Amino acid sequence: MALYLLEYDLRKQRDYQKLYDELNRFGAVRILKSLWCFNRVSANTAGLRDHFRQFIDSDDGIVVAEVTDWATFNTQGNPKQLG
Repeated sequence: MALYLLEYDLRKQRDYQKLYDELNRFGAVRILKSLWCFNRVSANTAGLRDHFRQFIDSDDGIVVAEVTDWATFNTQGNPKQLG
């Protein structure tokens, strides 16, 4: 199982709910305002990016990264909260 981070920049319309609903479906934990983490098996960053693109507008930005090490300070959550 791999740990992934997803960060987004929603521009203009800023319809967050579709993205939030999908992140919640993934069991994601919010780390910072626009940074979430989640675990996945048999996934890759490009595939996850393409998956989450359907939940944002065409002018929005998104980054998906696989993480091998992490540390946090003064955040809303952290990867230890993942089930």
